[in-house]
Amino acid sequence: MHFSSVNYKDALAATGRGRILRRFPLIGGIDLAGVVTESVDDRFQAGDQVLVTGCGLGEAHDGGFSELARVPADWVVPLPAGLSLFDAMALGTAGFTAALAVDRLEQNGQQPSLGPLPVTGASGGVGSIAIDLLSARGYEVVAVTRKTDAAGYLEHLGAASVKSPDCLLTDGRPLQSAQWGGAIDNVGGRVLAGLISSTRPWGSIASIGMAGGSECDTTVMPFILRAVSVLGISSANCPMQRRLRVWQRLVSDLRPVHLSQVVAGVVGLDELPALFGQLLEGEHQGRFVVEMQS
Repeated sequence: MHFSSVNYKDALAATGRGRILRRFPLIGGIDLAGVVTESVDDRFQAGDQVLVTGCGLGEAHDGGFSELARVPADWVVPLPAGLSLFDAMALGTAGFTAALAVDRLEQNGQQPSLGPLPVTGASGGVGSIAIDLLSARGYEVVAVTRKTDAAGYLEHLGAASVKSPDCLLTDGRPLQSAQWGGAIDNVGGRVLAGLISSTRPWGSIASIGMAGGSECDTTVMPFILRAVSVLGISSANCPMQRRLRVWQRLVSDLRPVHLSQVVAGVVGLDELPALFGQLLEGEHQGRFVVEMQS
């Protein structure tokens, strides 16, 4: 193994603050990238560069925070041409999830002309890469974060403006003034409910996370009267055909422009416990790559 990465789910699993682990003990790390040393599957040979994200790594199967890993061949993605192992983990689950969200939004008819598109949880890994991808495709991206000191970083990635999540909280009426063309939401809870009630007709919302709560108090009115769509994004169990296609897009039309700026640091295994705490407290921005010592 050469590299892994650090995700919010890794922090939840390692600290026990989320019901992530399906067995214990377990090696953490929901991402990995490296070189095949041995394969009993004809699709892969020793020396092949590969990556795995999700698929139960770090949840039900020993994960990427290790020097060696044995995984089912059906989970393995050949490293796309033009992508290094390091950059594969700079993207990791966060980058793949962001790209999957953009892919699903646009398959559902999302386009820049529908209007401004908020990205909540903007300074995290998924949010940072989503801003990069969307702005490069011509969207007017509204970065939504409580971190006022992250504004310069988010604008550098392509955000047209930076706002507090308070702008999305409503008085509870099922239909608010329609101001957003769509959204990528990492927060859930009241923020997602506010987005649903204030999205313009035929806009789509990619629902990725629930850091702000799993409940969403809304009605069917935005769906029926405005044709608003909420698209669930589950990167961990994404079908392989779509998974391969999205990874190919990440080295072509969805290749991030600012990936090196999104990488906040490269860490070793001994630095992970402190980093997990920072992630859960929201004291980070961007992505961290884990480098293995062999």
